[in-house]
Amino acid sequence: MTATGGPLAGVKVVELAGLGPAPFCAMLLADLGADVVRVDRPGAGAADDLLNRGKRSVQVDLKHEQGPQAVLALAQEADVLLEGLRPGVTERLGVGPGQCWELNPRLVYGRMTGWGQEGPLAHTSGHDVGYVSLTGMLHLIGRRDGPPQVPANLLGDFGGGAMYLAVGVLAALLEARVSGRGQVVDAAIVDGTAHLGTMLWGFFGTGGWSTERGTNLLDTGAPYYDVYETSDGGHMSVGALEPKFYAELLDKLELTGKVPDRDDATKWQKLREIFAETFKQRTRQEWTEVFDGSDACVAPVLSMAEAEQHPHMAARETLVRRDGRVQPAPAPRFSRTPNPAPGAIAAPGAHTEEVLRDWGLPQDLLDSGAMHSAPR
Repeated sequence: MTATGGPLAGVKVVELAGLGPAPFCAMLLADLGADVVRVDRPGAGAADDLLNRGKRSVQVDLKHEQGPQAVLALAQEADVLLEGLRPGVTERLGVGPGQCWELNPRLVYGRMTGWGQEGPLAHTSGHDVGYVSLTGMLHLIGRRDGPPQVPANLLGDFGGGAMYLAVGVLAALLEARVSGRGQVVDAAIVDGTAHLGTMLWGFFGTGGWSTERGTNLLDTGAPYYDVYETSDGGHMSVGALEPKFYAELLDKLELTGKVPDRDDATKWQKLREIFAETFKQRTRQEWTEVFDGSDACVAPVLSMAEAEQHPHMAARETLVRRDGRVQPAPAPRFSRTPNPAPGAIAAPGAHTEEVLRDWGLPQDLLDSGAMHSAPR
């Protein structure tokens, strides 16, 4: 029989409201079927943030004398607690790991920071661009003779941060079910981002990756792994690394036998000029039709506004609509325990009474004023 709640159905997660990577991790767990309760401050929180989809929200006043007790009551019933505050803040608030473990020793305590829980920069402010700068990863993104190019905040916040927090939390959750003991998961964006670069560190260590940006195989150095402008101002990406794919690229471009040897790096600039001139002869749509269904590893560069309409994206329903908004569908996919559809965005405090009831918590937490309820 096929389950419908997702592979994490039955897992309870408490998320202390924050920004960026920690909420994304909590959203991912919700997408996988976990019951995620976000703890918002009274009067705070965004009602239209997609990172709050599929969650339930309660409002807790941590300045109230019973505010910490309300969070601890949630933690006592949870499997996981996620927080993205500066090191030591939750301890000062009275809801740190040790305080939670006194009530629930099996709790996995996930901590999301940029610099980590210790180290010279642990207590300083930062953002994605700074974190990825110190790992060496930002330095390698960009064209030759140009500055490093900032990849939005995908590489650090979400790739090196949120995804590593999710993996760490799930690993600790599995271990806790064997040992009966929770632990802290210290997910630092600098650690995860450096780890993402393992293959490139391997290349670098054996002389296969130059620190001169834009001269390597995968950083636009190779003309057959790059992006080219079309006649209408659009762009096509080319990733024809393997010889057989490269041969098909030349065939589709009608350049077979007309270009220099790609294995001679001294001829790369000439080869790039030929590719650029060729791609400028047709529109992006015309080139899309030329390469459609081929193994030349060429694709149109679509905007976010266009991506939903691509036949492959549409067939897989990679992007879906809910309440009139386009958003990514849950990923990855499971054969036996499929993920639920993306849930509604949790308005701050909209589920306080519901969570108290469902998690078996005392009503007096609400009556005391430590918790607040807001209309849906």
